[in-house]
Amino acid sequence: QVQLVESGGGLVQPGGSLTLSCAFSGFGFSSYTTSWYRQAPGKTRESVARMTSAGGIKTYADSVRGRFTISRVNAQNTVLLQMNLLKPEDTAVYICNVRRGLDEVWGQGTQVIVSS
Repeated sequence: QVQLVESGGGLVQPGGSLTLSCAFSGFGFSSYTTSWYRQAPGKTRESVARMTSAGGIKTYADSVRGRFTISRVNAQNTVLLQMNLLKPEDTAVYICNVRRGLDEVWGQGTQVIVSS
């Protein structure tokens, strides 16, 4: 059974950087589309970045494009989210997601707080 564990969240000042990591346990990681979502208090969950399994096509939310970068290391079954130039409005729980057809798995999330 596939499981996801996120890490790397924390408190950072505006303008700072963080790298989130999502560790995938199970089989077939390279065949899954991988995504990062986030959910701020009182708000709905939103997609932040996605990377397809085939071709590695990356898409980003308008609010993070140019600041965030999604990547994956298939040999290590890991998905990364590099976040630069962080803003207070980036404060949220960041959640890893993988999907392959109807098979979809969510992580528990890691908290990111951007504050001075």
